[in-house]
Amino acid sequence: MNPSPFNHPSTAALIALALAEDQVHHDVTSLALVPSGAQAEAMLEVREAGVLCGLPLLETHSPLMLAFPTLRAEPLVPEGTRCLGPCDAVRVYGSAREILAAERTLLNFLQRLSGIATATARCVDALRGSVTRVQETRKTCPGWRLLDKYAVFIGGGLNHRESLADQVLIKENHVSFCGNRSDPAACVVALRRAKDHWPQLPVEVEVESEEQFRALLPEAPQVVMLDGFSLDAVRRCVALRNSTATNVLLEVSGGVTLETLAAIGSTGVDRVSIGALTHSVKAMDLALKIRAPQA
Repeated sequence: MNPSPFNHPSTAALIALALAEDQVHHDVTSLALVPSGAQAEAMLEVREAGVLCGLPLLETHSPLMLAFPTLRAEPLVPEGTRCLGPCDAVRVYGSAREILAAERTLLNFLQRLSGIATATARCVDALRGSVTRVQETRKTCPGWRLLDKYAVFIGGGLNHRESLADQVLIKENHVSFCGNRSDPAACVVALRRAKDHWPQLPVEVEVESEEQFRALLPEAPQVVMLDGFSLDAVRRCVALRNSTATNVLLEVSGGVTLETLAAIGSTGVDRVSIGALTHSVKAMDLALKIRAPQA
């Protein structure tokens, strides 16, 4: 994962869209009430515990700040800070009209990214002491792929594939074109075809039964995804992998919650994928408040 996606063309386009839909240069309220030459200082307030994410958006040459040439930002804490409670995170100063115009767009980005990073950090904490790492999926907000995945990275998680072109991931719908989707032999056929077609790419296969898993293990896929397996079944799969194919990574998916993570980690599985990190985001409570208006 690129740890700095903020100058990527997709992010610049996303920011441009956000600024355009807010019509930031035609803020009728500020035009009526705030003098054109008024300066101000504002503070980014963190109002709850969590992981702060997205501060590179406030760097001078970021696509967001370029739209507000008078604004400058002074971070008071670094990116990825675990805020234990309410605190001031960034001082922003410059044109009062520009601060007010930038406020909502800035908060929309920071609140979502910080929410993802915070949820990820909680999952990482729940797995502490185990070998299991948490990772996201492609269940990201359309257009936000790089930013959502970056927030998981900041929260301490792993990044899965960014797009369909990055690796082969064989799921039950793919297997159905190689035979009966529940037949272990069809999974093997699918894996062999994928390896033959894309020998340079890593291959992951989703399985839904221990029979499929046992059939695939001798074929040495890079990753096997255990979808919807019970904890006892996961333990059996880990034990078999450890004794016969130590180079194969095992991933658990399906119905994973924060409350079940510790038990999953106790199985010795390598990874657990959680779509909810990015598809069910709870925004972190942040605010941008003017502290020192100057007419």
